[in-house]
Amino acid sequence: MMGQSGDSSTLAAIKKDLHLDQPVWKQFLLYVNDVSPLSFYQRKEMEVAGISGFFWGGERGLCLKLPYLGKSYHSKKEVAVLIAEALPGTILLAVTAILFATIVGILLGVLAAAKRGTIWDTASMMASVIGVSMPSFFMAMLIAWIFGYLLSAYTGLNMTGSWREVDFVTGHSHVNLKALILPAITLGIRPLAIVAQLTRSLMLEEMQKDYIQTAVAKGLTNSSIYFRHALRNALNPVITAISGWFAELLGGAFFVEYIFGWKGIGKLTVDAVEQLDYPLVMGSVMVAASFFIVVGIITDVLYVRMDPRVRLS
Repeated sequence: MMGQSGDSSTLAAIKKDLHLDQPVWKQFLLYVNDVSPLSFYQRKEMEVAGISGFFWGGERGLCLKLPYLGKSYHSKKEVAVLIAEALPGTILLAVTAILFATIVGILLGVLAAAKRGTIWDTASMMASVIGVSMPSFFMAMLIAWIFGYLLSAYTGLNMTGSWREVDFVTGHSHVNLKALILPAITLGIRPLAIVAQLTRSLMLEEMQKDYIQTAVAKGLTNSSIYFRHALRNALNPVITAISGWFAELLGGAFFVEYIFGWKGIGKLTVDAVEQLDYPLVMGSVMVAASFFIVVGIITDVLYVRMDPRVRLS
């Protein structure tokens, strides 16, 4: 923060401003007070930090506010503002990747179960094993090199890019959804493979049950048996897997975003680590953890909708 030069008085002033001159336990309590929605503050502290909320008391009192994540050491901007700027890119990428993984993975799993023992089954499972085995960062470099460089003339895709590009000549920004294709496919491959394997396994298990034999005896079509009966009863573990991956993607696919130059929470966090921007790293990790909690709650609600045997009670 001092740059290449700075005297002892500047260092002391910065330490005092960041409370680094206090014991570690007190620094921790001050941080918890900042991120808590209900906090104790002095009016002057709130004005200096730019914290807004509902305040009760005199010079010192109780404040109801949004979590205050501090300011970036590097850009001097509020961490919450920087995360809010990066969040749309991460949400767009995560939603696209998980939709791709869910739709294709479930279809491959159902196909493999329906064609058990055939070449379709073998090819689907072999592809899924390869997808699970390859790390995302390696897959990102491979896909970027092949489709964004070697075959760029045919695909029209670039190795790097983000959903919103700025024209440095005019200063205007425009939406560039083509840049979404490669990182979304890269992020979707591993969850797709897991969803396909899990769906196949659960479908084969369901197909052995009595109600499926009854449906066959009634003369129902194969599509009705597979999708309306067997798949619906097999979906709960699949939803669990999808929700876990979705939360992870929302938390920021760090190296994939970094490799493709995608402006999201992942790239923001990696840049912050390189710059030793601790408040930004801590804020990003807290937001990522919050995504896991929220997605977990939504998953529990989806269980009730998908399976009538499950009740909130």
